[in-house]
Amino acid sequence: MDKKTEEFYTRLRKELNSTSTWPSEYLYKFIVPTDIKKVEEVENAFDNMGAVIKTKQSKTGKYTSLSVNVMMESPEMVVEKYIDLSNIEGIISL
Repeated sequence: MDKKTEEFYTRLRKELNSTSTWPSEYLYKFIVPTDIKKVEEVENAFDNMGAVIKTKQSKTGKYTSLSVNVMMESPEMVVEKYIDLSNIEGIISL
C-alpha cells in the first residue's frame, strides 16, 4: 500500500472514531465497470453480514454503482473491508 493510501486510511479511522459510536451502521459506495463478476465480488464481500445493497447502472451502462449499508463493529473493520475490496480491478471507492 502506498503512503498516500495509508495516510487516507489513517485519517478515515480517526474520523470514524470521533464521529460515531461503535458498532455502527456504515454506508459504503463503490463504482465498478459493469461486469456481473465484479458486481458479484462486491456483493459477496458483504455476504452474511446483513448488508442492504443497492445497485444502479450508469446511463451508458458502462459502470455500476453499489451502495452498501451494513453494521460494522469498528473503524478498523470498515478500513479492512475497503482494503479487501481494493483488489477488484477497476473499483472506485467513494
